[in-house]
Amino acid sequence: MSPWLRYLIFQITGWVIAAAVLFSLVHWQWIPTWLAIACVCGWALKDLLLYRFVRRAYEPDLTGVARLVGARGIAQGDLAPNGYIRVRGELWRAVVSPADGVIPSGAEVEIVSAERMEVFVRVVEAEPRN
Repeated sequence: MSPWLRYLIFQITGWVIAAAVLFSLVHWQWIPTWLAIACVCGWALKDLLLYRFVRRAYEPDLTGVARLVGARGIAQGDLAPNGYIRVRGELWRAVVSPADGVIPSGAEVEIVSAERMEVFVRVVEAEPRN
């Protein structure tokens, strides 16, 4: 489901409650009908304008470790087959993929998958120069 649709579904209940309260006030003649309609429209407009600020909260859930897949980091000590890497300023427990490999300290690695609080990495091959 798209974040926009998820956001709208969550907002509908607020719109219904606001409309019920405002039109009850109209029924009891505490406010005019035009004011109730303006308030409901204003409430909906407010929610539509706020979407850009809260959009990330309605995006599909990716845990912190899942967002690291594809990122590159530096081995902090030899990974034989496990150890630690530094990615985006954070230290992560890493396992070499395939497990029989060894990555030397200081080598650049790429995260190929993640599970729980552990990342699986492969060494980044140096690109040949022309």
